[in-house]
Amino acid sequence: MTLVLLDTNAYLRLAKRVRPAIGIKFGQKGYILTIHKSVEDEVRRNPRLRAKYPWFDGHEFASERLAKQIRLAQEEKEAIRAAQSVLHGWVLSDPERYTSGGRSPPGETDCWLLALGQVKPAIVVTDDQGMQALAQDFSIGIWHGFELLDKLRSAKVVDSPMIREMYEALEANADLPKTWEEAKHTIFVKVFGHRPG
Repeated sequence: MTLVLLDTNAYLRLAKRVRPAIGIKFGQKGYILTIHKSVEDEVRRNPRLRAKYPWFDGHEFASERLAKQIRLAQEEKEAIRAAQSVLHGWVLSDPERYTSGGRSPPGETDCWLLALGQVKPAIVVTDDQGMQALAQDFSIGIWHGFELLDKLRSAKVVDSPMIREMYEALEANADLPKTWEEAKHTIFVKVFGHRPG
């Protein structure tokens, strides 16, 4: 079994359309989608996210997250805190490396999730380019959100109409990452066709 850990934005992009979102087992490698309480905390602290995703507090979503989120033993928490400190210190030692191209440097929650991915181990799903750069620096397994979506499609958890619907919703919410846009006519060529022109 391989844990696949959603960061906040990955969860918010997928959870309303892929039901259930947490606890799904898929793929030949026995992937299992999971979430950590830090995602819950991040949304609760952010009024903009709470306003943009009012369904987050809905009973169905909240109870699913509570029932299926990853649980950690005390020694795991301590190991994650130590790894988080190293990751965050690394970012602070050279923040410019993580801010080029409009990226924002990974914060404490980002570093916690990457540290959790390192300690468990788990694959962390994020479209945050700063997090991806940091994950590469420390050889932490990482997927873009569209890569997860493609793996869910291969496992027949989602189908082409659902992928199109998800893209339309992300575009309508002005929440379609550049990498997802690029994936439309490469990874999802069977869904969207070749790029026009």
